[in-house]
Amino acid sequence: MIKIIDGRRYNTKTAEHITGVSQGASGDFAYQTEDLYRTPRGAWFIHGSGGPASSYARPVGNMRTGGSDIRLLTETEALAWLEAHEELDAIERYFSERITDA
Repeated sequence: MIKIIDGRRYNTKTAEHITGVSQGASGDFAYQTEDLYRTPRGAWFIHGSGGPASSYARPVGNMRTGGSDIRLLTETEALAWLEAHEELDAIERYFSERITDA
């Protein structure tokens, strides 16, 4: 998927795929997937998709259908997303300078 935001192209084919998560059962209206990417210039973004009851749904007339979108993240938001999904290897790889032992 490609999306241009503020004159910058975000492309899932040219960005580095970091990791992905899915929620729900495939085919369920609330099912959704999110994949975290990093562009060659270091920008972070999520490509997400899901069913008509997911956060990626879009209106069609008086109904909703599944959809997909690209959402930009700051470095802090990318780290928080990785922490929320317990992606420890990716945290160590991309944010080791921000991690300290308790």
